[in-house]
Amino acid sequence: MQFESFADFLAMGGYAFYVWLSFGVTFVAMAIVAVQSFIKHRSLLKQVVVEKERKARIKKARQQQQDSV
Repeated sequence: MQFESFADFLAMGGYAFYVWLSFGVTFVAMAIVAVQSFIKHRSLLKQVVVEKERKARIKKARQQQQDSV
């Protein structure tokens, strides 16, 4: 479909409200998914660091316990 002018393009043949609303909803949904993914990724990385630190403390405590026996 070709448009005579930019205004005709924006009007989308009388269906502009539905067309631009669908684009807007899609981009908002994609942005929400991207933000949620970023937040979850950071959270998982923090959990990995905490778990590694916990395991290191356990290993150190066991080593100290074996050294004292």
